[in-house]
Amino acid sequence: MGLAEDFDQAAKDALTLPAGTKDEDKLILYGLFKQATVGKVNTSRPGMFDQKGRYKWDAWKAVEGKTKEEAMQDYITKVTQLKEA
Repeated sequence: MGLAEDFDQAAKDALTLPAGTKDEDKLILYGLFKQATVGKVNTSRPGMFDQKGRYKWDAWKAVEGKTKEEAMQDYITKVTQLKEA
């Protein structure tokens, strides 16, 4: 399979991760997914009353320098690691 197909499968697999998956790992996946599908951050940082939104925005901003392909590959790797853990 190609990178796009592997990424799509990893996105499906991410939906079935154990309930005990750490929030930090979920945020890493979120940031990589957004970078792979949208590209660089295109919104302003949410306000202080939206903590969840801020965490998600920060996770996306943290991987902003990655190319689409790098983000896809890192996402696939992270999902695989979490499935095996």
